[in-house]
Amino acid sequence: MAERNYTRQLATIISIDAVGFSRLMGLDDESAVAAFEERRDIIADSCSTFGGRTFGDAGDSIMAEFGNPIEALRAAFDFQGRIVTLNSSVDEAMRMPFRVGINTGDVIVREDRLYGDDVNIAARIQEFAPHDGLAVSETTWHHVKDKTAAEFIDLGEFMLKNIALPVRVLIAGRISNGSSPSAFVAAMPPVNGQHKQSPKGPPAIAVLPFQGAGGERDVGYMADGIAEDIIYGLSNTRWLSVIAKSSSFQFRDDTLGTRVIGNALGARYIVSGTLMRNGGQIRLNTSLADVSNGRLVWSQRFDRDLVDIFSLRDQIGAEIVSILDKEVDRAEQVRTFQVPWESLETWQLVRRGRWHMNRRTRGDTEIALDFFEKAHREDPNSSAVLNELAWWYFWRAWLRFGDNDDLNKVEQYARKALLMDSLDARPHAHLGVIDIMRGRPRAAVDHLEEAIHINPSFAFARSAMGSARLLLGDAAGAIPFFLDTERLSPFDLYRFHNLGELAAAYSFVEDWPSVIATADRSLNLSPGYFYARFLKIGALMRGGREEEARREMAVFATRHPDFSEQRVRWIPFADKAANEFLIGNFEMASNMIEAGEHQQL
Repeated sequence: MAERNYTRQLATIISIDAVGFSRLMGLDDESAVAAFEERRDIIADSCSTFGGRTFGDAGDSIMAEFGNPIEALRAAFDFQGRIVTLNSSVDEAMRMPFRVGINTGDVIVREDRLYGDDVNIAARIQEFAPHDGLAVSETTWHHVKDKTAAEFIDLGEFMLKNIALPVRVLIAGRISNGSSPSAFVAAMPPVNGQHKQSPKGPPAIAVLPFQGAGGERDVGYMADGIAEDIIYGLSNTRWLSVIAKSSSFQFRDDTLGTRVIGNALGARYIVSGTLMRNGGQIRLNTSLADVSNGRLVWSQRFDRDLVDIFSLRDQIGAEIVSILDKEVDRAEQVRTFQVPWESLETWQLVRRGRWHMNRRTRGDTEIALDFFEKAHREDPNSSAVLNELAWWYFWRAWLRFGDNDDLNKVEQYARKALLMDSLDARPHAHLGVIDIMRGRPRAAVDHLEEAIHINPSFAFARSAMGSARLLLGDAAGAIPFFLDTERLSPFDLYRFHNLGELAAAYSFVEDWPSVIATADRSLNLSPGYFYARFLKIGALMRGGREEEARREMAVFATRHPDFSEQRVRWIPFADKAANEFLIGNFEMASNMIEAGEHQQL
């Protein structure tokens, strides 16, 4: 048996990390190193004064050990205060704040180093601390809560990387001489000694006030306006809970970090952004973060000409709302696979069903229905579930060229969903597409206008409105709706259909190059979509590109050997001359090929 050359002991560990060290190294590496060493000496001095010692310096991180958790907290408050004072005396660009994590537990001591989960926990919870702030574990809190001039904010329990059990994390703020706690403590309600429970049901999303870079007042106003538009738009998606502006706009200070802010607001997702102006242009950088794991889910940059501020706000806000809706939905679909089937809540069953629907295979579609029906049995009055069932039967009705039984089910679920939530845009849109498939495009417009009024970012409703106008003979009026859909939902799994409709609209205005290009985009997404290739063949023929039309016709015949012109005559145009126009374009290609075969004979 190997000789034991280590000991175990109870200790309080402080993990200390320099914020923005890499950024400062990029600006001036020698000054950054000098600044770090100056602050490291302050940290070592405070730790020594309060009976601790530093160990294990690694890059921009420092560890410290204490026997007494009260003295550890006092030391941390002391060196943080001294560093804040030092930072205030230097240029803002060269300031170096520190974050601190403190944990008390069992450690292994070997020579001058400490090991064990409790050392790792200190390093992990340090990531929750704001700049110049402290985070402590529950074990440390129990030792110091009534013995120091400090106030604590409970962030709840977290699963930390490589730590088996959840750890409760609290933010510590110092109160000296009866003064108010620091700003990050004042922004959140103090802990009452009870654990926060993770809310059940759909996740919440918070939109923080966007930062206006450059200090110009009108940029700041516009940044706030875009954030407000996003809050309003997300609230209209209905399935997602949105934190009110009055709460989320309290967090203008980004030094707190998304995990702290998200847990204070009870939000799983945080949206943030920065707006800047350069002459006649603006640039908005925005991102979506998952509070539960600190990961960046999505980010994008928007560059626009600064012309009409209100129109610009509407456009950017609508785009971001549509993207966020789908990105959060996608993240939640993936999350459901971490939960056993028997433990899934109703809204999680819906997300799992949507995941299978998005795979667009026959088998996955049937599995999706199983999830939706199970959710419906658990909560028959849920508008979210009713809307998913309406969508499922609409999709099958579309594949079956307007099967009446399926359309009746769409109407049944949509009308009940409307009773459950009259301000949900989805049932209005579903009732609109039923009217389209039943050959009543004029009636469909009323439902679709209501859907778009409720949720201007609802891409599906805009695409359906384009289809309704197209069926009524207004191809030019339909095109902007299809283009809006492309802008609002550029990565939609069903985008091939919207592009097919746009290609049809271009056909009626006889813009043959646009028909061909748009049909190609649709076919890139769904090579088996007959309508896009059908339209492309007609456009190639009308555009005088006969050899290309011949090649496409050969592909069409291989992919769709049972094609009948009845599939196109089924499309419910108000004027049946429109059906004949599209069929006539296609027949030109068919006749050309037949004529060529006769000549060869």
